[in-house]
Amino acid sequence: MAQNGEGKDLKHAEVGHKSLLQSDALFQYILETSVYPREPEPMKELRELTAKHPWNLMTTSADEGQFLSMILKLINAKKTMEIGVYTGYSLLATALALPEDGKILAMDINRENYELGLPIIEKAGVAHKIDFREGPALPVLDQLIEEGTNQGTFDFIFVDADKDNYINYHKRIIELVKVGGLIGYDNTLWGGSVVAPPDAPMRKYVRYYRDFVLELNKALAADPRIEICMLPVGDGITLCRRIS
Repeated sequence: MAQNGEGKDLKHAEVGHKSLLQSDALFQYILETSVYPREPEPMKELRELTAKHPWNLMTTSADEGQFLSMILKLINAKKTMEIGVYTGYSLLATALALPEDGKILAMDINRENYELGLPIIEKAGVAHKIDFREGPALPVLDQLIEEGTNQGTFDFIFVDADKDNYINYHKRIIELVKVGGLIGYDNTLWGGSVVAPPDAPMRKYVRYYRDFVLELNKALAADPRIEICMLPVGDGITLCRRIS
């Protein structure tokens, strides 16, 4: 969708567009009125770079990036974690929002995608805040727990990775986030497929991961250790505040 508003008759062409709004014009209004005018230049550059990548729908949408930045500042986050990085749009949003001595433990199985965005992150002057680990996140989480000194030390944890492991991630990161800290799970409305009838036509990968998203949503709703808020931002994000 054209950023200058001239492409309003196009259907959901915005790169990384995961909006659940029924009106494309309304989504474009949000982007052009409050998101793009306030988007830091490095984030704009990374968004435009990511638009050229064949997997660009994996990126965090611009409105969600703005939302994450606001949340991080509201809770005065300093130590965070990100599971699933891709080219680093949400990672850059986080790094820019954290104080100069803030730290992000970032994990992804694909360093090549991360390195696409790394020059922009470095140019923005925030690369020193990032500890990137290539490979599956579960072994890293298990090691953090085994060390015995990381429990309850993270202010914010953002998960935007393999949906079939969301439950496994939750079992571990609930120990690592501090009481009063936040966990954000991305894609919890999964393109609206969570309310689609079983026989509804959908892409194979959407159908496959849908069951895992449904399982996560049910588990989060029943978890007494957290307060939750599910929001229709991007592709759906569920915020979990640890209370015990």
